[in-house]
Parts: sequence; C-alpha cells; structure tokens
Amino acid sequence: MALGIGTMVSEPANLSRAQMELLEAHGVESMERGLTVAQAAQRRECLNVVRPPVDCPAWLCIVLPCIGHLPSMVAFAKLKPEDAEVKRDSQWVCYDAVSVVTGDILRLTEGDVVPADCTVLQLVDGGTDEVLVDTSAITGEDRPRSITRNSKDNTTKPVQLFYGSYVLQGSVIAIVTAVGDQTMLAHLICAGTWPPKGNIVLSPDALDTVDEEAGVSLITRDTL
Repeated sequence: MALGIGTMVSEPANLSRAQMELLEAHGVESMERGLTVAQAAQRRECLNVVRPPVDCPAWLCIVLPCIGHLPSMVAFAKLKPEDAEVKRDSQWVCYDAVSVVTGDILRLTEGDVVPADCTVLQLVDGGTDEVLVDTSAITGEDRPRSITRNSKDNTTKPVQLFYGSYVLQGSVIAIVTAVGDQTMLAHLICAGTWPPKGNIVLSPDALDTVDEEAGVSLITRDTL
C-alpha cells in the first residue's frame, strides 16, 4: 500500500526528532527500507533535471558552439551528477541521477556529486568520524560543510546539502527534499544569481547555529 504524507515512522534511536519528522513529512516509513519501486514511480512527476543557465535548443548549441564555452555553462557542466546510490525496497541500487525522487534515501560517498537537494540523516557506520561536503559552487561558501555525530546521543546534525555539491570525505545517508526545478541551484539560476559572487549563506556561523529541531534551510530564499 502506498504511503502518504504524514506516515508514522519507526527508526533507530540515533535519529533526531527533526530527522524523524522529515521522514514522516516525505511519507517514508523506514530509512532502512527506503521507497518501493511503485512509490518512486508514483512520485516521479518529472525527471530530476536542472536547466542550464543558457537554456537553448540543441540545434542552436550546435550552430553556436560558443554557448557551451560561456563561463556559467562551463561551471554548470561540472555540477551535473551522473548516478545516485538509492535505497529501494531495502536494497542499495545505482540509478541514473535523473531518476531520483523526493523522499529517496541516498548513500553519498567520497567523490560523489550530490544528485539532489537533501538533508543528512546519519553518517555511514564504519566510516570516518567527519564528513566534508563542498557546496562552494552552489552557495559560495569558503569552507566545506562538516557533518559529525553528537557524542552525547550519537545523532547526526541534519545538515542540508544541495544538487551539484561534492563529497570530499566520508559517507552519509540522506533524504532527498527537492529535485529538478525545485532545487536550490535551479532557483538561483532562475533568479540570475548563479554562479554565486560571494557567500550567500545567512552568516559565517550559520552552519554551526542551524536549528536542528526545525531542520531549517541555511540559505535565505528572500534573496532569490
């Protein structure tokens, strides 16, 4: 039976209340099971594709190949994810990044390009004690986002990651919160504010002061 928004979830104790609520809000019954094939198909209203800064027909790009050499287009090409490791019916499987849907559970590993906007649920057991993700190409931040466990309760801060970010170190489990035109990168491109000319995060300390209970965004969308 398909799960709906507001589904009650039962998860290990090392998830915070905010992370449990995030799973519930996205209709995910279990992080360990992920979505079923049928559930993912029901959610796939469109492909997980972000339109480039210069969105022109393919024939025009052929006639005017210089378009692909524009600085914004060169930068955009470096952010495109190829695939994603997704929990589907309790199994980790590799899909094309365009197939990812909201509510998907991802495993992100060192060297991966983040395939969608997502929020971290936990570090992968047996991995490093700190995960570093470079979001500078999206947000202009001058340092990687650091993800660690809370030594008191073993929970992991629900750090927000964005489509096109790059995993520098470690491995995490995350839940997809936005795909395609709904991602932060797509909003910035649409608003004409990408590539970033500086750090668009609320403050230099925003990463350390994020409201874990609310799982709030680190970015002010009022600037979009």
